Amino acid sequence: MSLFKIPTILLAVNSDWSHGFHHPLQGWDHLLTMIAVGIWAAQLRGVAIWMLPLTFVSVMSLGGLAGAASFALPSVEIIILLSGLVFSVFVVRKVRFTTRMNVLIVAFFAFFHGYVHGQEISASASLISYTLGFVIATLLLHGAGIAAARLMTLSFAFFLGSNVHAQETEVSATDTAEASVTTESKAGNNKGSVELEEMTITGRADSQVGIADSASQGNVGQAQLKYRPISRPGEVLETVPGLIATQHSGEGKANQYFLRGFNLDHGTDFLTQVDGVPVNQLSHSHGQGWTDTNFLIPELIETLDYKKGSNYAENGDFSSTGSANIHYFRELPQNIIKFTGGSFDYYRGMVAGSHKLGDGNLLYAGETVYNNGPWTVGNEYLKFNGVLRYSEEHGDHGWSITGMASKADWKSTDQIARRAVNQGIIGRFDALDPTDGGDSQRYSLTGEWHRQDAESETKLMTYGVYSKLNLFSNFTYFLDNNEFTNPTGCAGLASGKFDPTLLNTCGDQFSQPDDRWTTGLKGTHTLFHKIGAADSETTFGLQIRNDNIQNALTKTHAQKQYDITRQDTVWVTSISPYAENKTHWNDWLRTSLGVRFDGFRFDVSNSNVSQNNGERYDGLVSPKLGIVFGPWADTEFYLNGGLGYHSNDARGVLTTVDPATGDKLDSADPLVRTYSAEVGVRSTWVKGLQSTLAIWWLDIDSELLFVGDAGTTVASRPSRRYGLEFANYYSPTDWLTFDADLSFSHSRFRNDVLGEGNHIPNSVETVIAAGATFHDVYGGFFGGPRLRFFGPRTLIEDNSKRSESTLLVSAMLGYEINKNLSFQAEVFNILDRKNDTITYFYTSRLPGENSAGVDDFHFHPVEPLSFRLGFTAKF
Repeated sequence: MSLFKIPTILLAVNSDWSHGFHHPLQGWDHLLTMIAVGIWAAQLRGVAIWMLPLTFVSVMSLGGLAGAASFALPSVEIIILLSGLVFSVFVVRKVRFTTRMNVLIVAFFAFFHGYVHGQEISASASLISYTLGFVIATLLLHGAGIAAARLMTLSFAFFLGSNVHAQETEVSATDTAEASVTTESKAGNNKGSVELEEMTITGRADSQVGIADSASQGNVGQAQLKYRPISRPGEVLETVPGLIATQHSGEGKANQYFLRGFNLDHGTDFLTQVDGVPVNQLSHSHGQGWTDTNFLIPELIETLDYKKGSNYAENGDFSSTGSANIHYFRELPQNIIKFTGGSFDYYRGMVAGSHKLGDGNLLYAGETVYNNGPWTVGNEYLKFNGVLRYSEEHGDHGWSITGMASKADWKSTDQIARRAVNQGIIGRFDALDPTDGGDSQRYSLTGEWHRQDAESETKLMTYGVYSKLNLFSNFTYFLDNNEFTNPTGCAGLASGKFDPTLLNTCGDQFSQPDDRWTTGLKGTHTLFHKIGAADSETTFGLQIRNDNIQNALTKTHAQKQYDITRQDTVWVTSISPYAENKTHWNDWLRTSLGVRFDGFRFDVSNSNVSQNNGERYDGLVSPKLGIVFGPWADTEFYLNGGLGYHSNDARGVLTTVDPATGDKLDSADPLVRTYSAEVGVRSTWVKGLQSTLAIWWLDIDSELLFVGDAGTTVASRPSRRYGLEFANYYSPTDWLTFDADLSFSHSRFRNDVLGEGNHIPNSVETVIAAGATFHDVYGGFFGGPRLRFFGPRTLIEDNSKRSESTLLVSAMLGYEINKNLSFQAEVFNILDRKNDTITYFYTSRLPGENSAGVDDFHFHPVEPLSFRLGFTAKF
């Protein structure tokens, strides 16, 4: 009998050891701290190289005993997080203390790491085996840090010894990209005016200490974009820390966005602008806030300014989680011709340039893209983009006029039911409705004028946008239109076999046409003055927007309409005056105080359901406040708060009858209040490193939301979200940069409903984006790798169904032969992972299934490993 007990005991010991060994490897906070301790020990040299790791594991073991004994300790997680930050600063700054102090610091944090390990040990596990496992894993991580430090030292020695050219030798369109930022600085002339000191921000590498109003405000320049692998224009917005731009139907359609615990759908609650012109579309047929960025040409982007939270007076509708304003160049020092070809019949050609014309500059650009994708039913995505801009600058004033045009059409492979793949009905890249697709058009004209002197600044802008979309989708397959409701067209479903030809006369496909004119006016006037001895500026602004819309929800088969669910003429007008004061009280205190009013008129007419016609008005006042303390040691502290809102679809605001069933409905609230607050810090104390840390909170009131896919409204409970964002941009040399952005959020409904949970479906919890870029290495190499981690998400309210995480690694490598010619290669999904770009859980029906359908996961797969090669000519 004892012979059988020995292997069992050994197996248990091995299992406990394995659990202990793997535990430190499963949390980024443990990994970061333990590797950092190793690197720091290697930097200190001497006895520290063995004393610090041994101290860490010894004291960590004592902490493990305390955790296993269930001793209560406060703020453990905060100290764990702090340890990673502290040791990272020590490494980057190469901080040195006395040997005794080094040991005490390491011992302090090691105890808390051990405490966490000990708390998670199973009551039935062997304490000795478990402890031995995590001690060995920790020592290996320390060793990895020591080895990394030594390898880095050798690498730098090699590069420096090889005379690596570390600075760019040409002045190109992207290298000279600068966004002018004006701030008040000192008393001016004898009239008491304020003289402005001009400061320039070229991107994340430039300090915004003394400039930014919050920790979550930032700037991205062309210098950060041009070395990044970008598969589609919407990914430009992923330069905003914590934001994910994904896709659930191939190319052509607007991206799906995620930020700060929100599934933003196609743009709700994140305001996107191009040179101040809003991209988000009100009362769109497919979803409120529709943000289609496919008209963007990345090479023309000079800067992208982002701000998070509803804490800024100039931002109104859709900006509760944040905003991004993309600025195009006015002048390109060199003309550009670019061509790229790649996997799955991808081709892109782009021409851009600028020339002196009269007293100004004429900028032009054209782009065409074709992409078939890896899908069994080819995407056949064909897009044409064009830009024409004329601008003049005359010292203290200037103006510009810009025209843009975009046209595209495509076939879609929308999300598919996982059971269809598991049962072998279709493959991973197949479509359940091969007739889905769409086409879009967008044409815009913008005029802008500005002036500035020592006493004031004025900006005026008008814009007009015409856009049109025809979109055909089928997310539920045969749930509503089947052999029971359409016996003639769906007769073939009785066999229970999937036949794509059935979709010519059967199935749940619907169309969402949208045809609109959007016009608007924006104006600001800023006064530079003093409050006592303090420099101050006060801005008065006015924004007017008008949308005239014809849209509908129709039933189709193979893109042929056979019925109309609803059809409306929509007119939405908003008027938004605001005022904001920014004052620099002394060398350590700045404030911003603003207030904004938004008044809306919603009008629906010519509805196919006459009871849903009508007119409604609403308005909200939204105060904003920001306080900045510092800088001390190149570090500032921020406190921000404000009220915001988002508008609901005009059709939902005026709907009283369900257009599909005829049932009575409650109308949606026109404007839904949001509340946000943020505490943050920004530091450039470590040479070459820009770091920001923000802890944020956002509440949304109870609301009714219009669902474009159904043509009706659904109730949504009040919600609360809060989280942490940690963004870093490190430039150790002129030719090498690293960036790492980490975002964590917690999202819940604020009230309980019997039989439902309080989790918010598809609320993002964890986002990690990191990468490195280099340029002018060995005479002309440039590029770098990028990693994007999109964490698992709850899919239904009780959290019983969750998505898997998505991890993608991409890279670019190029070589600049001379100042006029360069070649580049991009590779996407290097690890060839079989993840999902997006996952949903809902009811759908396949042939032969119960008429009520089946609850299932529905997903859109990430594209497999793919390559793109191209060249860029400048002249």
